[in-house]
Amino acid sequence: MSLAKRIIPTLLYDGAQLIKGRRFEAARVVGNVMQAARIHAARGVDELIMLDIKAGRANRAPNYDLVKTITDGMFTPVTVGGGVMTIKHVEELFAAGADKISVNRMWIQTPHIVGALARRYGAQAIVVSIDYRKGCEGVARHFAMRAEQQGVGEVLLTAMDREGTMEGYDINTIKTIASERSIPIIAHGGCSGPENMLDAIQAGASAVAAGALFQFTDHTPASCAAYLSKRGIEVRKP
Repeated sequence: MSLAKRIIPTLLYDGAQLIKGRRFEAARVVGNVMQAARIHAARGVDELIMLDIKAGRANRAPNYDLVKTITDGMFTPVTVGGGVMTIKHVEELFAAGADKISVNRMWIQTPHIVGALARRYGAQAIVVSIDYRKGCEGVARHFAMRAEQQGVGEVLLTAMDREGTMEGYDINTIKTIASERSIPIIAHGGCSGPENMLDAIQAGASAVAAGALFQFTDHTPASCAAYLSKRGIEVRKP
C-alpha cells in the first residue's frame, strides 16, 4: 500500500507575527503564528511547516523559545526552517520540539554536513528547501539530485514566482523532478485549490503545502482531503 499523501499548511513568520507575501516580496502581517499553529493542530492536520522568513536575511539564529512555546503540548508534527546555518541550530531546534528541520542556505553551502545530519537524525528528519524562479528549473533539478545523493528525507520545492499568488503549482517542474528522482517532493508555491493539489499529486508530489489558500479562502485541509479522497487519492482525513 502506498503512503497517504499529506496536506501541509505553511506558516511564514517573523517573531510572533504571521506573515504572508507574494513571490517572496511585499510581506505583510496577517495574524499571530502561535494562534494559527494551534488552530491547525486542533483541526488535526497532517503536519505543519513553519518558516522564519527574516532569520536568514538578518543572519540571526532561529527563535528557539517561540518554537518551544508553539510545539509544547502539540502532537502535530512540525517542520521548522529559516536561519538554520549550523549543526548547533539543528540541535537546538530539535531540543525545542521541532520534528523536522528545513535547511536552505546551509544546504547550498555545506551539503555534506546536511547529509551527515540526515544520517545522524534519520533521513525523515531533514528537509532540503529548494526555492527557484522561472528559468532556474535546471538548478532546482540539480539540487534535488544532490539531496537524494546525500540521503536527505524529502525536498520542499517552492516556485518563488508563484508563492502567495494562488495561481497554481509549477506542475511541469514537479513532474520532471519526480520522474528523475525517488526522493519525496513537497509541492509548494501558488496552490490554487484542491484541484491543483490533485494535479501536483498526479505529477508525482508526495505532499502538497499551501499558505495563502488556507489564510485567504474558505478551503481547509479537511475540505481538500475530502476532495482528494473522492478522487481516489489516499489521504488521512483530519
